[in-house]
Amino acid sequence: MPELPEAPLNREPSLQELTSTFLTPTDSAYDRNHGVLAHLNADTHHVRVDGAVANILELSIPDLQNDFPQHDVVCTLQCAGNRRHTMRTKIQEVQGVDWLDAAIMNCRWRGPRLKDVLSRAGITLNEHDQANAHVAFACYTAPCEDEAWYGASIPLARALRDDADVLLATEMNGSPLTPKHGYPVRVVTPGIAGARAVKWLDKITVQMRESGNFYMQHDYKVLPPNVTDSQKAEGYWGVTPPVQEMPVNSSIAIPAEGSTVQRGEDGCITVAGYAVPSGDDGPITRVEVSVDGGQSWTAAELIRHPEAGKWSWQLWEARLPVPQGREKTTLYSRATDKAGNTQPKVSQWNLRGVCYHGYGEAADVIIN
Repeated sequence: MPELPEAPLNREPSLQELTSTFLTPTDSAYDRNHGVLAHLNADTHHVRVDGAVANILELSIPDLQNDFPQHDVVCTLQCAGNRRHTMRTKIQEVQGVDWLDAAIMNCRWRGPRLKDVLSRAGITLNEHDQANAHVAFACYTAPCEDEAWYGASIPLARALRDDADVLLATEMNGSPLTPKHGYPVRVVTPGIAGARAVKWLDKITVQMRESGNFYMQHDYKVLPPNVTDSQKAEGYWGVTPPVQEMPVNSSIAIPAEGSTVQRGEDGCITVAGYAVPSGDDGPITRVEVSVDGGQSWTAAELIRHPEAGKWSWQLWEARLPVPQGREKTTLYSRATDKAGNTQPKVSQWNLRGVCYHGYGEAADVIIN
């Protein structure tokens, strides 16, 4: 691969900043890139739709905005490596960017549904093949560290569901996308790992195989625990499915790990954070918090918001009594979604450190 002119931009906000608002401000949203940022001209950019379709489409940005019904979806996008630091430090070393708990955003996205665009193109596959096919997304304008282009795919059946809300988004939080977040158009895949939400979208292809891109086939997979190095991984990439849906999860934003908090006059401390459901099993229905290392649990208050829904995160807060004499403790949170999925205490270790969803944790909190 040619040497990139700049290091990929990868950053996350503080967890306290992230959870201060229901909708993540665009300039606070995490950045995840495997290559350079693309700077595209919306006046000349087109998205090609091809593959197993009757009509190959070349859609301009005005086409996407004016020729299809526009839909708004409030959902989280989450890096598959969110909370990798916890897996690395609590279990054992892993590969990848050392994300804490803020490689996630909860935003309002607007654009046409992928389903409507594919309907215009006319899928030529029979019912059986449609059930086994994929929709591949590609960006050829931003070279990456391990591939000359970036690509991903999702099952075609997911894209065609009326309630899946997969968008070709041109807006984020009521304004045009910024270059960092995929201007002028990106894929938004509610409930699915952010790695599949391709930015700077160039091409959509209906096909019978997954995307062959490096980041679909040699990254973002939950390799089995016996795969402990890159050499062993070579025998498993081809037989391990790519991450699609993200698991139920929660994180404690307040208090921060290692911080000092004061009991209130009521003998309680405030604990707060976020929770997200598993895949399309939302919304979150319960969050519980423990101040005694998981021996007992107290239900948190779910903070209601008019735009909250199946795909969004759930902010929560709890006032928890802490007995006098307890001066240092580890706080835990665990979330449950509508389908009954609940966080485990610890999730499966894997070499790439993806999909960590053990209890939310704030260790070594000092209580005065």
